[in-house]
Amino acid sequence: MTVTQVLHRLGGVASRKVLVRTTSRNQLRRAVARGEVVRDAHGRYALPVADEALRAANRLSGVVSHRSAALHWGWEVKTVPKRPDVTIRRKRHLAAHQGDGIEVHWYDVPSDAVVGVVTSPEQTLVDCMRGLPFDEALAVADSALRHRHITKARLIELADSVRGPGARQARRVARAATHLAANPFESVLRAIGLDVPGLHLETQVVISDKEGRGRADLVDRERRWVVEAESHSWHSKRGALRRDCRRYTKLTLLGWRVLRFAWEDVMFHPDYVRDCLLAAAEVADRQARCACGA
Repeated sequence: MTVTQVLHRLGGVASRKVLVRTTSRNQLRRAVARGEVVRDAHGRYALPVADEALRAANRLSGVVSHRSAALHWGWEVKTVPKRPDVTIRRKRHLAAHQGDGIEVHWYDVPSDAVVGVVTSPEQTLVDCMRGLPFDEALAVADSALRHRHITKARLIELADSVRGPGARQARRVARAATHLAANPFESVLRAIGLDVPGLHLETQVVISDKEGRGRADLVDRERRWVVEAESHSWHSKRGALRRDCRRYTKLTLLGWRVLRFAWEDVMFHPDYVRDCLLAAAEVADRQARCACGA
């Protein structure tokens, strides 16, 4: 995979360590030289969409918001927006074609909720939690917590202050969010699992036995399920693939049911993933009834 492809999969921003591990030093250096990737800070790289959003906001006399603002603050998102998110005044009229290539939002953003020409971190979270699809909103909230830009208590407080359209979803997102999610891939997979009745997935759970400890992406302790966000990026080396194969075999021998999902299915075919989880739950429930003689 190219550096830009890896960055897209990682939510638009990533550390140098991760990019070099999944591509190479030379690939990263060439991508920066070509302008395909920008260096945001020491050891941090991003796709140049944040710069594009700043220019778009300037053209419309608006502010960078939603996913584009999340990227500006260094938070990973489910998918990097093809068109920058810009919010303009509610009564602002745009001339024909003025908003072409821009995802325009109409809302009167309070002046104290803007930093420069970008919505503040807290305003960005409110906009995303109430306005994006649930899985995208959860990915942003997880990212903000992961980077310690907000506490869980403050996130819930923000969500509880939301009124009007999207308020219920904002509260749901805030309560489901966790700093433990490793990336948007895991966040989106967990979001899908939250819609499966009776499934209670916890993030980055340590499973121990007499031979040692291992960490699983998502775990339902009661059902003894391990749900893994499986990315080819992390198996670019044969040794990593072998270690994971051994880990999954060991989990199965210990009585855990392991369900593995590819990045493409989680991101683009959520109904398939949800159907698989529902089917697995039905099989497990049926087996439990048979074991009890029901």
